[in-house]
Amino acid sequence: MAIQHLSEQQISTWSRFQKDEWWFKNIYRGDMPQLTIRSGVTGFLLGGILSATALYIAGKTGIGIGVGLTSVILSFAIYRALHAAGLASDYTILENNCTQSIATASGYMVQALTTSLAAYMLITGRIIPWWQMMTWMSVCAILGVLIAFPMKRRFINEEQLPFPEGRACGVVLDSLYTGSATSGVFKAKLLGYTALLAGTYQMIISDGWMKLIQFKLLMMDKWAGLAEPWNLNERLDTYYYTVATKMSLWMPQILGTDIRQLGLRFTLDLSMVGIGGLMGVRVASSVMLGAFINFVILAPILIKAGEIAPRTLPSGIVVAISRAEIVNQWALWWGVTMMVVGSLVSLLARPELFKSAYKSVFGGKKKADPQGAQGVQGADLLRDIEVPLWISYIGVPVFSVLGATVTHVFFDVPWLLAFISLPLIFVLTIICTNSMALTSWTPTGALSKITQFSMGAIDRVNPASNLIPAGMTAEIAANAANLLSDIKPGYMLGGKPRHQAIGHVIGIVAGALAAVPLFFLLFLPPDANGLRSTSTIISEQFAMPGALQWKGVAEIISKGVSSLSNSAIASMVIAAVAAAAIEIARIVTKGRFPLSAVSVGLGVVLPPEASFMMWLGALLFWWMARRHKIPGTKGYDFWVDGCEPICAGLISGAALVGIGNAILNVLLT
Repeated sequence: MAIQHLSEQQISTWSRFQKDEWWFKNIYRGDMPQLTIRSGVTGFLLGGILSATALYIAGKTGIGIGVGLTSVILSFAIYRALHAAGLASDYTILENNCTQSIATASGYMVQALTTSLAAYMLITGRIIPWWQMMTWMSVCAILGVLIAFPMKRRFINEEQLPFPEGRACGVVLDSLYTGSATSGVFKAKLLGYTALLAGTYQMIISDGWMKLIQFKLLMMDKWAGLAEPWNLNERLDTYYYTVATKMSLWMPQILGTDIRQLGLRFTLDLSMVGIGGLMGVRVASSVMLGAFINFVILAPILIKAGEIAPRTLPSGIVVAISRAEIVNQWALWWGVTMMVVGSLVSLLARPELFKSAYKSVFGGKKKADPQGAQGVQGADLLRDIEVPLWISYIGVPVFSVLGATVTHVFFDVPWLLAFISLPLIFVLTIICTNSMALTSWTPTGALSKITQFSMGAIDRVNPASNLIPAGMTAEIAANAANLLSDIKPGYMLGGKPRHQAIGHVIGIVAGALAAVPLFFLLFLPPDANGLRSTSTIISEQFAMPGALQWKGVAEIISKGVSSLSNSAIASMVIAAVAAAAIEIARIVTKGRFPLSAVSVGLGVVLPPEASFMMWLGALLFWWMARRHKIPGTKGYDFWVDGCEPICAGLISGAALVGIGNAILNVLLT
């Protein structure tokens, strides 16, 4: 069923009261169950699970995955199955909408853990206590929600801004519940089967799962005398190197450097295939280009020239050249430059965002309201539906002071800087929310760098003075923008924004409770003596590119560019010019230029094996979309319409089993 909406002429000529009255009479479904106990519990549980997968993927790739549509399909499938079995009534469309609000808020709670907070721990060597992480993240997230409440009435009710991502979610919900039920069931099956496939493969390559199955369940260590469980090696090229070592076969090298030291391995990681399918072939090709330039061309040259060399730690341990050393010693600087310059140029090239932000703060020309005072009747009409504005008027000052307090107490950011950063954070949050409303792009990376450089210019000594306020920018902006994007489908379908706002807060709690303990398990595991170290945050399994970017900027601020080698400085200058040229080319060609500077920089800090698998995944779905162009055909339904469920299944199946493997290794040890 087509979703009703106002015409462009109605949007431009009607007053907000007229728009609210039209929505209340034609769209609002006040009698339909929305934020019920089961939708709240389902959203809480799904949000916790999906935020775990988001943390796993962000640790590997630095990419934040949206979990909204995944939660919509899963909720639909779960309750459709329960309804068919006679165990529960069917889920309403607005219950599902509340569930996705909760799950989406949970998914966005992982952002700080893999960026600002991880970078802070890497630089200082101090592990932030779990309760401080939860408190700081929750305060920032709730402050973002409080800032979003007043903007909702202008952006959604009055200006009817598109919020493309939220609108897409509303269209999917509408098609599931008012279209053919078989389409929704088909997508749910695609997600389930691919998750099962990816999870099974991930289990076969996991030592923890194989130890549990072979040693604990089948007792193979007792009767077969096995010392270690058998599992398929995740890096498939290992089998060649095993044979090559025994038979003295050719070992691939570039300019005398073993390609394994460069990180050029073949790892069949199905979650990366799913990420590639979601990011698309243009972005994935940019990532692959960055990896190729850095690890195939530049790194071998610099190793041969001695610019990248083995290091000797104070303890006397020699650290051999590896992918991590290549990034830390040299590549990080030009990769970070590509990402920062690319983000800022892309942001500054969108003046409409700043104009819209200015309009949001200072208002525009009021239209004559034939019904009386502008907005008065509208406020009365929706008084039991909208979130009361007094909550924001009281909550924003209270949580601003609370945010400055925890920033000072937990991270030693001076009181003055903690309070000075707040006005800048608010302005940048409004810009970010406008961006989400118009493009579904949240430039939190670029905006947080503005805060980072601004605070760093005042205090270059304490890294927390730029990292933590910048982290607040990202957290507050992401939650404000995503709350409004979540409310958009509810507005389209006739839901209560008050229910979705409450759901968003529930999701914040769910995400914090799920993500923080998992962060300690995955990235700060205890050693044999039960001690934790920040040295485990970055590993071969988890590249933490987001944290590396934030760490790189903080180190440039504190140490200055002069502390780098001449070749690193030259690479940064070239990277800055190249990034600006790439983004300008994208602007001039209106997005048709095939490269992205941010994605090229991401390929520099990611393991090249992950970049390659993402590129293969994107290439697969791109090729299949070219082959199956006709809607309604089996190929189109599977590869094009089913792209997102398939990719979500690959990601969630591999991530959940991978997380389970980490838990088992801790428990079995």
